Amino acid sequence: MRSKDPQLMEKIGRFAGDYYRQNRRTPTTREIAAAVGVSAACAYNYLVEMDRRGMLSYENGRIAGLSRIDKTRTGYFSAPLVGSINCGDPETEEEQVEMYVSLPEAIFGTGRFYLLRASGDSMEDAGIGDGDLILIDRVTECEPGDIVVAMNEDGENTLKRYGGVDPETRRAVLEYANERVYPGKRILVRELVLQGVARKVIRDL
Repeated sequence: MRSKDPQLMEKIGRFAGDYYRQNRRTPTTREIAAAVGVSAACAYNYLVEMDRRGMLSYENGRIAGLSRIDKTRTGYFSAPLVGSINCGDPETEEEQVEMYVSLPEAIFGTGRFYLLRASGDSMEDAGIGDGDLILIDRVTECEPGDIVVAMNEDGENTLKRYGGVDPETRRAVLEYANERVYPGKRILVRELVLQGVARKVIRDL
């Protein structure tokens, strides 16, 4: 049997660990093969050998565990803090970087992130209060129920819950999340212009 390249084993283990942290599942053999630039058969042989050495658990064609991959290893990324966004009625957000904040990938994951400071009370039922920092992922798609940064009809950004498409008007729905103050209130827009999806809230206790 040909000896296995330890650097390739390390590359496979690193990819598998990063993939799991980002996607909450382990990659398939084909996904590993594509990521490290080898054939599926070669990736399979390496995974079998890594299982034999106790570097990970490989069962029934899938990685079942990452027991020997360093779980404490983490990188950091810098997220720009670009000011406040209104959580009451929409207001214009001027994207001006106040500072860059270093955050660990192990806790916040990876993505095209930026930070916004919430202003107002319309998202309190979603756990977002005035002054909280919101980690926003610059993605182009969202699902109903996601907290999003989106534009209203006047081209102003607001932080609201995406409520899907209204069946009567066929417009996208941006919902308030404070039933005590704004019962049933929502914004309808002809087109959902998405600026990102909220992933984390950072606040003082």
